[in-house]
Amino acid sequence: MPSLTLYHAAPSRSSIVRWMLEEVGEPYDLHVLNLMNGEQKATAYLAVNPMGKVPALKHGDTVITEAAAICTYLADAFPKAGLGMPIGDPSRGVYLKWLFYAPSCIEPAVTDRAFPRKEEPRRGMLGYGDFDTVMDVVAKAVEPGPYLMGEQFTAADVIVGSQLRWGMMFDLLPKRPEFVAYVGRLEQRPALQRAVAKDQELAAAASR
Repeated sequence: MPSLTLYHAAPSRSSIVRWMLEEVGEPYDLHVLNLMNGEQKATAYLAVNPMGKVPALKHGDTVITEAAAICTYLADAFPKAGLGMPIGDPSRGVYLKWLFYAPSCIEPAVTDRAFPRKEEPRRGMLGYGDFDTVMDVVAKAVEPGPYLMGEQFTAADVIVGSQLRWGMMFDLLPKRPEFVAYVGRLEQRPALQRAVAKDQELAAAASR
């Protein structure tokens, strides 16, 4: 019996974690939730994640929520996969920065652009500052390649890469050459291809 269980819906943010699990290579179970039917708000699931959102990951008796936290946890829990930077390595600081940057800067910048406020907020009140700066910072980071940490693919690429891939897919962020090249490299990874194919099967079955 796998000790890892992903509470999942496709498509959703939990697809990020499914990609990460495919990269880790450990067996895992899926607990699929139908978001349209409100299963994420059922009492049983709220006991897992009181936010009523996916993803959530159960590893033994431990429950982790938030995609970036889950990916960080998995990289540390399964170091043989080589998806993290070890504690004590100075490069772990940069690695952690990108794991936090995606949900705290990229996602809110994209969301605010897609759903503008009635009144323009002061730049200093936004944790990410402004959209163009966020995009410039990411573009500069991914341009050298192949990955954020150089030659090593890490959980940070799963998190940042998912944001860029999703954003360009739905025309929510610019298709800058740096982004297109970086996402193109990520899409060659067998683990991402497996995760996408499995989620497409799941979504197709749900629509029948």
